[in-house]
Amino acid sequence: MLQSKKSSNKNLQKANKEKNDEFYTQLPDIERELRHYKEHFKGKVVFCNCDDPEESHFFRYFALNFEQLGLKKVITTHFEKTKPSYKLELEHDLNGDGKINELDKFKTPLKQNGDFRSDEATEILKSADIVVTNPPFSLFREYVAQLVKYDKKFVIIGNQNAITYKEIFKLIKDNKIWLGYGFNGGAAHFINKYYVDYATASNHKDGMIRVSGVTWFTNLEIQKRHEDLILYKVYNETEYPKYDNYDAINVDKTKDIPCDYDGAMGVPITFLDKYNPEQFEILGNLGSYAPDGYSLSSSIFINGKKIFKRILIKNKKLGAAK
Repeated sequence: MLQSKKSSNKNLQKANKEKNDEFYTQLPDIERELRHYKEHFKGKVVFCNCDDPEESHFFRYFALNFEQLGLKKVITTHFEKTKPSYKLELEHDLNGDGKINELDKFKTPLKQNGDFRSDEATEILKSADIVVTNPPFSLFREYVAQLVKYDKKFVIIGNQNAITYKEIFKLIKDNKIWLGYGFNGGAAHFINKYYVDYATASNHKDGMIRVSGVTWFTNLEIQKRHEDLILYKVYNETEYPKYDNYDAINVDKTKDIPCDYDGAMGVPITFLDKYNPEQFEILGNLGSYAPDGYSLSSSIFINGKKIFKRILIKNKKLGAAK
């Protein structure tokens, strides 16, 4: 039995409120995702700017795979709440053993506390090519805004609900950010000392908390993004009713998107895990916030019943065939 979404969301809400966002990612989860991006790292400077080198495994992953990935340099900054911190770097074979690995890391003091928004961390960010980390969930909007501002490539972890954030959805619609390969079952175990793990025995891991509804966000090209979603259902008015207040049909499950409907369709936010911009066009968002050009209706109904948030899409290939 899986941990309920209610329990996971409760933990995330508490993290947002208390700013205790130290959800450390397991090495196998990092390896499972980053194996799809290996060609992007050759000759690049990687910055892990929300990574505690003593707890997190992002720096360790790049140290273990430095030569295999052909990296130029890896930098990570440690965060302290109230005092100056430090950064770790890996670039050369310092100990002369003929290879570059974790034994060659060197530590440099920082004048500031290592916060990703600090002047020091921002200057490091400017010099980096790719950012890879698990940023604070409570600061996700601000964090992504900084990456976009400085035109950085990235692979980062976020709450799946971030898809519906006004600022993030705009980037998704404009094909400036998309979902990575994700976690198995849309859930992950993170090392975290602040919260009780509500997972049942079969899903419990000592010293960890199971959180559902998390995923990877990136702007690096991956094969998944160009794979067509196989469609097999045929449109009929009974199975695909129209909204009372918007000219689009409702589709409850991504796998049930009709193969022959060329109009607007409202699909669950989980559709983005299968989104191929060559196959579908994202028209907007339904039911998330006030209409603004991206969100097209602040609420949607079918026969007077309010429907949960939807992403409005259209099949581009059907339109092109006309």
